[in-house]
Amino acid sequence: MKGDTDYITQIEMVDQNPIGKSSRSNPVTYIKAYDEIRDLYAKQQLSKMRGFQPKHFSFNVDGGRCDTCKGEGEVIVEMQFLADVHLTCETCGGKRFKEEVLEVQYKGKNIFDILELGVDEAIEFFKDEKDVIAKIKPLSDVGLGYVKLGQSSDTLSGGEAQRVKLASFLGKGKAQGHILFIFDEPTTGLHFHDIKKLLDSFNALIDQGHSVLVIEHNLDVIRSADWVLDMGPEGGEGGGTCYMPVCRKD
Repeated sequence: MKGDTDYITQIEMVDQNPIGKSSRSNPVTYIKAYDEIRDLYAKQQLSKMRGFQPKHFSFNVDGGRCDTCKGEGEVIVEMQFLADVHLTCETCGGKRFKEEVLEVQYKGKNIFDILELGVDEAIEFFKDEKDVIAKIKPLSDVGLGYVKLGQSSDTLSGGEAQRVKLASFLGKGKAQGHILFIFDEPTTGLHFHDIKKLLDSFNALIDQGHSVLVIEHNLDVIRSADWVLDMGPEGGEGGGTCYMPVCRKD
């Protein structure tokens, strides 16, 4: 590679691996938007009366989470020779939090209701909270408006996980230096409308001063590139060329 490599501060490989190994990992925690939401609920009048802090609205630590299921919303019964059985927690009814925490509401919704909202629904719901919107909107920008804020990471497809990672970087802005992003087949399984959103997100990264390298077969993505490295059709010296794509109107 040639060029001003000193300009690049780090390299990020954005693949389709899960965003977290734990079932507790979800889009809203991965992009750090849950911190803003917990702060908002801790500021409600009932929270102040009961001495609730932001930690009480987390299902990862003791305090506000259900003591029976430890914030999982379900209890796992281990079967010696069969697959484990997952049962809805009888104490919290699958809502993950203690009853006194669920009584705290913002615009008629408690913290569990918020985790059940889709991304686009949450943007409309929090329209008066600029800090929350700023954190959540990148998920919509990459075409994940239908995903629930609290959807478990192990239910996300590889492409969805990849776009959650992309959204997390978009939300950080220019404060992260100059990164070379490498994306491996990011359009797999995407509708062409979502591909357009993906390209807009790539351009947003470039506007922030980053560089984007995409391994891709989709012609719309290839046509949008500044440079194309063609890895074929032969091997060795005949194995490819580098050129600038030309968009023809015909």
